[in-house]
Amino acid sequence: MNAGNGQASGHHGEILQGVFLDASGRPCRGLVTLPMPGPGVRAEFTPRPGDQVVVHPADRVKAARAASLTIAECAGRTGLPRCGGQLRLDSDIPLGLGMGSSTGDVIATVRAVAASYGVDLPPGALARLAVAAEDASDPIMLADRPLLFAHREGRVLEDLGEALPPLVVVSCLTGGGRPVNTLGLPACHDDEVRSYERLRVVLRQAIADTDLALLGQVSTESARHNQRVLPKEELTGLEAVARGTGSAGVQVAHSGNVAGLLFDPAADDLDRRLWHCVRALGSRNIPVARIFSTGRPEGGHGQPHRRRDQQTGPRTPRRSGRWARLPAF
Repeated sequence: MNAGNGQASGHHGEILQGVFLDASGRPCRGLVTLPMPGPGVRAEFTPRPGDQVVVHPADRVKAARAASLTIAECAGRTGLPRCGGQLRLDSDIPLGLGMGSSTGDVIATVRAVAASYGVDLPPGALARLAVAAEDASDPIMLADRPLLFAHREGRVLEDLGEALPPLVVVSCLTGGGRPVNTLGLPACHDDEVRSYERLRVVLRQAIADTDLALLGQVSTESARHNQRVLPKEELTGLEAVARGTGSAGVQVAHSGNVAGLLFDPAADDLDRRLWHCVRALGSRNIPVARIFSTGRPEGGHGQPHRRRDQQTGPRTPRRSGRWARLPAF
């Protein structure tokens, strides 16, 4: 056995999170994440004799648990003996903001240990190990598609389509950027399943039609529902800024203090809208972290992110020096 390496990405919270019905009609908790390019985790696992796994940084206990679980899984699949080892993690995903830092640690670890055993674990096994290691997991180990994912069960409730409408996101921090203990949050209410199922239908339509306006409606309403679970006193202000700058809506991490305002990258006056958004957030003492874009790569077959009567073709947002000067996480 040799040293193995693994990687995983983060995300920017959720477009939708709540209680949904699975194929059998049973209510279960699920979420749809907003992808975010850039931040991620890199893991290196070096096998050692014995059964002890030593992790650096030492406080990544979920990653240590994931390593032990994956060693047992891979030993069972290959017939090779179990081992201990040294696990090193290098992450630039902010901790405790609801951006998938724990899941990133876990998935990168699982992939690194599996690589050291020469095993290519299928996505379902990755999801199962992630939930076993941290009790709830984001779907970053699965295909790069919008999925309604049962995060406490490690299974897909619905593949919602090819891709979310491309976006430009003004990322900001609520709650002073304080970390949140995800597992200490109360559960969302099962009595809201009808509301969440309606949002699920609207989100499915938004993805099918590449309709950013519908997507913004879903994310904003989901953020309002989340006030019963993790209240954000800035939400009213975020919605006011969204209305005043032509944003499609507000998006939040349902288990952390990162939030975003969603903009159409095909807008002719995008730079002006983004500039006014940044200034309006600053006037409300809501720190702006960064501006980033998501969506299909250049040359893809996407459409603008509004109604179908708009011009076709994705468009890269214009970036001037002032965006580069914004602080990063």
